Amino acid sequence: MHRGGITRRHLSPSAFPGSDLRPPTDRHDGRGADLTGRTISIKEIVEIKRDTLELTQLNEGVGLGNTAADPDVTSPGLALAGYTARVPEGRMWIFGETEMTYLATLDETEGEQRLDELFSFDVPAVFVSKGQDVPEYFIRVATRHGIPVLRSRRSTKTLYQRIKPFLEISLAPTTTLHGSLASVYGVGLLFMGDSGIGKSECVLDLVERGHRFVADDLVIVTRQGNDVLIGRGHELQGHHMEIRGIGIIDVSALFGVRAVRQQKRIEVIVNLELWDQDRPYSRTGLEEETRDVLGIDVPTLTVPLNPGKNITVISEVVAMNHLLKYSGTHSAAAFDKKLRQYLEQDYE
Repeated sequence: MHRGGITRRHLSPSAFPGSDLRPPTDRHDGRGADLTGRTISIKEIVEIKRDTLELTQLNEGVGLGNTAADPDVTSPGLALAGYTARVPEGRMWIFGETEMTYLATLDETEGEQRLDELFSFDVPAVFVSKGQDVPEYFIRVATRHGIPVLRSRRSTKTLYQRIKPFLEISLAPTTTLHGSLASVYGVGLLFMGDSGIGKSECVLDLVERGHRFVADDLVIVTRQGNDVLIGRGHELQGHHMEIRGIGIIDVSALFGVRAVRQQKRIEVIVNLELWDQDRPYSRTGLEEETRDVLGIDVPTLTVPLNPGKNITVISEVVAMNHLLKYSGTHSAAAFDKKLRQYLEQDYE
């Protein structure tokens, strides 16, 4: 019995043959793109959020090709008063009622000077909330710097609440993985391994047992916040699955909408590989392995396959054991502690 408690080991991508993070191509194509460092154009923002935010561009056609890479949207604050020492580059600004009434206290020359200094930074776009009137000099300075002025009829609070989550999702670090994703007892299991190892067949069996299918072959993974990975299939792929010897099947059509999900948080990676008698596999569960995906360590289990092994039941146990750990019960660690206490008493 391992006497040092739980051992955690980080696995490098080379431990997953055929399942590495794929090289970058295009931001939207889903063909193996490592989409960290994403951007979104102001034109895209306007087209997608025009109705939701009731947007009107006051200097039509200006700066629509500008791109934003920072999901944070803030008010200019002290920068509008002239303190620009800590103004971030590449951030969009929201001018609420406070900012606009402050500008109204300044004469046009001073107001234009303040805006000229503020807009000299890399500002992709400026939003004005509550449908407020915007002075001509404001539009003139913004146009001179190539900055689109977007007026919204929404309140400042609503504008923040609608635009920030949209930008966080649109600009979230994203990559693609080769595998199959399923929700098993509410736990997101990502099955990985060599092509033809049986990932799709395992997930298909899980679906037949009442669990839910998310994506097969190509899984688009997005990091949300500091510790959440969301997996989904490509929009063209839908809920189709390839089964060797049968071909492409539509899981939703075969098993109904209850058998599928659009996306799921990835909580455990299950790496399937052929049995290797020379490789030491975990026998106790005290050795915990993780794999780095977009800067997040994901718990990883390697399951060796040999004839007669019921991988579907094992997958269900993996999910239930994860739920047990999440609730604070680590079966392997508890048994290890109990056994060591017994041995110590026996020696006494």
